[in-house]
Amino acid sequence: MSTEATADAKKFTTMKEFYPFYLSEHANRTSRRLHFVGTSLGLVWLVTAAVTLNPWFLLAGLVCGYAFAWVGHFFFEKNRPATFSYPFYSFAGDWVMWSEMLRGRIRF
Repeated sequence: MSTEATADAKKFTTMKEFYPFYLSEHANRTSRRLHFVGTSLGLVWLVTAAVTLNPWFLLAGLVCGYAFAWVGHFFFEKNRPATFSYPFYSFAGDWVMWSEMLRGRIRF
């Protein structure tokens, strides 16, 4: 059974349950790198929005972050982003994975 089918069969109720699945969906190194770049750029846009008080930069951050991530999924992982089934856990998982990559706990 694919990990996508496993996720559909199991309904995650906590981030602790979800995160191992999330990591399994990011086995490809190029995909993880794209996630890291997209999340980093999203953070830059978030800071820009806060400094300029321009909410349009928040939209730019979301679009940028998801664009990089979805390229990673569709072209390198060849799987469906978890965002479609678990939007909040997936968003949080991306930040956890980003911080673990930054700290060297996950291979960049």
